[in-house]
Amino acid sequence: MSLSWIDRRSLRAANALGFLFCAGMIGAAYYMELAMGLEPCPLCILQRLAVVAMGIVFLLAALHGPRGAGRFVYGFLILLAAGSGGAIAGRHLWLQSLPADQVPACGPGLEYMLDVFPLMEAMRMVLQGSGECAEVERVLGVTLPGWTLAAFIVVGVYGVWYNMRPRERAIWL
Repeated sequence: MSLSWIDRRSLRAANALGFLFCAGMIGAAYYMELAMGLEPCPLCILQRLAVVAMGIVFLLAALHGPRGAGRFVYGFLILLAAGSGGAIAGRHLWLQSLPADQVPACGPGLEYMLDVFPLMEAMRMVLQGSGECAEVERVLGVTLPGWTLAAFIVVGVYGVWYNMRPRERAIWL
């Protein structure tokens, strides 16, 4: 079943809106880093990468205006990026919930790990977490990874639903 012209326009607009939301999230992250002085930990950086990946998929879908199976491909890629980012944010929340005596020791920075260790070893070390990942910063009473997890869920569901939902052809077309 082919999408009508009106459906393709609304699909493009929906994906453009998803892209703008992701761009806003990255803008907020850099504002917190540069203006507020909050230094991102390695897990924060991985969450940013997941937001960027999701934003790129939204942008490509908005530019492409896919039909048929292409909508499902974009929906799946959004699900993959949002799921990965949500898993990282969930891990980050778990690290922040640990009692002080169980928090891992602070480790080297992400850039150092990527320079010194093979990629998979560096990613394993990052996902294990470190002391700086357990520091809790709150905005409106919610931790930053909590906000990020909520955004991954909301924007991910939005992107998957909007790209994968069945479309009906307009009667007049």
